[in-house]
Amino acid sequence: MTLLLLGLALGALAAAAAALPVHLRVPVSCLLVAGACVLAFLGAVAELRSGHVSTAHTAALLPMNGIELRLDPLAALFIATTAFVGFAAAIYSIGYAHGPLRSRTAVVSFALFVTSLLCVPAASSVATLLFAWEMMAVTSLLLLLAEHRRRAQALDAARWYGAMTQAGAAAILLGLLLLAAHSGGQDFTAIRAHAPSISIPIRSIAFVLVLLGFASKAGAVPLHVWLPRAHPEAPSPVSALMSGAMVSLGIYGIIRVGGDLLDGGVLWWWLVVLALGVVSALYGALHATASSDLKRLLAYSTIDSMGLVLIGVGAAGALRTTGHPHAATLSMVAALFFVVAHASFKGCLFLAAGAAERATGTRDLDRLGGLARPMAATTVLFCVAALAVIALPPFSGFAGEWLLLQGLLHGFSDTSTATVIALLVGVVALALAAGLTAVAFVKALGIGFLGRPRTQGAAEAREVAPTMRLAMGILALPCLLLGLVPGLVIPMVARAANAGFALPSASPVVPGAGLDLSGFNGAIEPALLAIAIVAGLGAIWMTLRVVANRATRRAEAWGSGREVQTARMQYTATAFGEPLQRVFTDVLRPDNDLEVTHAAESRFYTQAVTYSNRVDDAVERSLYRPVISALAWWGTVARRAQNGSVHRYLAFSFVALVIVLVVLA
Repeated sequence: MTLLLLGLALGALAAAAAALPVHLRVPVSCLLVAGACVLAFLGAVAELRSGHVSTAHTAALLPMNGIELRLDPLAALFIATTAFVGFAAAIYSIGYAHGPLRSRTAVVSFALFVTSLLCVPAASSVATLLFAWEMMAVTSLLLLLAEHRRRAQALDAARWYGAMTQAGAAAILLGLLLLAAHSGGQDFTAIRAHAPSISIPIRSIAFVLVLLGFASKAGAVPLHVWLPRAHPEAPSPVSALMSGAMVSLGIYGIIRVGGDLLDGGVLWWWLVVLALGVVSALYGALHATASSDLKRLLAYSTIDSMGLVLIGVGAAGALRTTGHPHAATLSMVAALFFVVAHASFKGCLFLAAGAAERATGTRDLDRLGGLARPMAATTVLFCVAALAVIALPPFSGFAGEWLLLQGLLHGFSDTSTATVIALLVGVVALALAAGLTAVAFVKALGIGFLGRPRTQGAAEAREVAPTMRLAMGILALPCLLLGLVPGLVIPMVARAANAGFALPSASPVVPGAGLDLSGFNGAIEPALLAIAIVAGLGAIWMTLRVVANRATRRAEAWGSGREVQTARMQYTATAFGEPLQRVFTDVLRPDNDLEVTHAAESRFYTQAVTYSNRVDDAVERSLYRPVISALAWWGTVARRAQNGSVHRYLAFSFVALVIVLVVLA
């Protein structure tokens, strides 16, 4: 706990660096933030290794209740994950920050944003959690607005983000206050002790409220509409923090309240969580395949990944409730392992996307291409993270999805029909989402980085600053290490799972570098698999070198034998995703527009053909926009009552007084 407190203090001190001259404030503040993340990471890892629980309390910061912190293995896992991403984002910002991001407001907001992200998992009272949660929301909103003068989309994204964040915070507040009112105190220890005596309906209402709030932050469909707007428009290090750390705190909140404070609850809670995960995984993966904006594609991929985590959490809760603690432990370990893996590969992808945008001036995949040579380091790091997200061995995503699949399959021994059906749907969703994710990232890598440059900006691209490449490399490293030797971190993840759901303390994986399930049939050695893959590829390369005819004519890849290959002959992102748009047109509902301009001399000759394809968010279009239109209409009607007439206002007061007297009588 001491190292965490020092880290929080150093993070708060980093905000004071805004008072320095403009050429010093960004590097000094970012280095202090990086130091804060190192301290928090070391403290959290120490708690994870020991399994101990430590607390801290101070009445100096918040009136009445003060700040209450508790560091148990569950909180430590999320703090360590957040600190790792925060460290990389701070290093990246040294070379990235320019213009509005060097302002005092942006520097203070970035430091406090990272500090609040580290504080949220350690909060052990309603007041402390909501204080840190609101600080996280406000500072991230300010960072989202940092470049709104350059991009009008940032202002629109901030409106959506602010509205959804405050609605979610209100739901969390109501749910936690309801539990506090029936527990005699707002401390988490009091709520945990009194939860068994609270009636099931009250606990269910409270859980639904906090689920709405935390699922909104996690980007679960249909509460996700802010995410594909805010993540693309935020500065890239902020996008990495939002996707790699902030959305994971929504998962943390669901586990902390439902699994820990309310001791698991009832079966239907977790079936709802699992259903949210299934819908989110499929919806996010499908929209990622249809997106031609690189950062928007990554944002929808975040919804997909958090959907997989929710499937694991929901399966763990359902299996624990029905009396299968060991299968529940495996599912929860898989979910938490995937949270850790997601933080590294999605953070790296957002930083790489920011590097590509900085070098080319665009994030439109149809205007990129040809970055592999001038931006070799960025391309390689993006490729490593992309291979992890599509779950190819031996990368971290493969280990996470393999564990999740094993947890779902071994849950079929449950005798509850509803649980078995839910697990079966989860397996199908996992398989389909994995395939769609592969399509999305083949498009992102192949069209965005390979091939020929499609615009002048892409042709003139140059590699980004060394600190930016270093930060991407830091996040890319776990993508490989967690995939090669996942068993080394499983014991710590198992301790976190036990703290969140009171599950068996024994790890579901036999100690070792690989994944050998304890008590279940299932084992895999990613390191040996990697050696076999490398050996096979090496053998193929050597064979080709030996038998190849030196007189073989060389041609460009994907050139179909043509001597002349131009950028216009390549696939575009729009064309790549069109077949899937046709298959899922009822879900995506794309807007296609074809405009043909005829020559002035004759309408029988075509001068130009313009084709546009746009895929809006179907949930936003069908659910949110009608509500917004209705509210706007009501606001227009209500303004008629405010005409400035004193007589009308007095009449309103008289009518209100009469109603009150009638009710009281």
